[in-house]
Amino acid sequence: MRTVAGCMDLEELRAFIAVVEAGSYLGAARALGTSRTTLRRQVAALEARAGVPLLESARSGVAPTEAGQVIARRGRGMMQEAAALLASIREVGDAPSGTLRIVLPVGLPPHVLTPLFAAVRRAYPRLHVHCRFSNDPLGEALTDIDIAVHFGEDAPGGHWISHVVLRVREWLVAARAYLDERGTPGTIEDLKHHELFAWQAPGEDARVWRTWRGASFTVEPTLIATDIHFIRHCCISGLGIGLVPDALLPDPGLGPDALVPVLPDVVGQERPVRLSVPAMLSEIPKIKMVVERVRASLGQIE
Repeated sequence: MRTVAGCMDLEELRAFIAVVEAGSYLGAARALGTSRTTLRRQVAALEARAGVPLLESARSGVAPTEAGQVIARRGRGMMQEAAALLASIREVGDAPSGTLRIVLPVGLPPHVLTPLFAAVRRAYPRLHVHCRFSNDPLGEALTDIDIAVHFGEDAPGGHWISHVVLRVREWLVAARAYLDERGTPGTIEDLKHHELFAWQAPGEDARVWRTWRGASFTVEPTLIATDIHFIRHCCISGLGIGLVPDALLPDPGLGPDALVPVLPDVVGQERPVRLSVPAMLSEIPKIKMVVERVRASLGQIE
């Protein structure tokens, strides 16, 4: 199978990427179930097309040259795009099936995710979902993602199709018992006398908090964590005041006043929740249908 331009053979590219990832011809041959002779011939043919060396000897085998690194990086995307094209053709007219790989930010409340999963399962019973959680969903390997859920006002750069599916309020919350014991802050200055917990958003400084007017100020949190749910439960337990995104849904088994807002008209900001799909996968029917289902379900929460 060749690219449209006819300048690169995908089997040669597949062989080259396997050698790069294994670090040797022997390891790649075992992974692909082929011979080293075949792999050497395919890599040599690819180097002839490129006109420059793509591999060089290393202590334990081989490593990509600078040109080889470029081809390996871009080639992985081409291989995924080819697989996605074939998958989209096979799935035309069929109900979604197979495995959908979703990466989510660490710490999303289970009581928000559970009804979404239930809605997808009801609609598409032949579809299996593989979820994993990441501190930085967009930083995961593109080849391992069908859908990424993340926070962000701006659409991610690069090869993504992105939708804002929900807007959540990020604000300060605390348990009533904590505030009764320590006092309720009336100003930003009062926060210095409290136990402060901060959510670590990807690429941001968790010590810098914002006001609704767009200003910023610096705090010294006693706890910084990437897990929103962990911080929220620390607050529920009366340990301090936390700045976290909040979908404004009650926690299971707790009353609506388990957490109360602190300085709600002063400290906070709006956080858009985005659902992003690698552009090369955006036309696959099962992904399009699941994206629309999730958008519709989240729209009912707003």
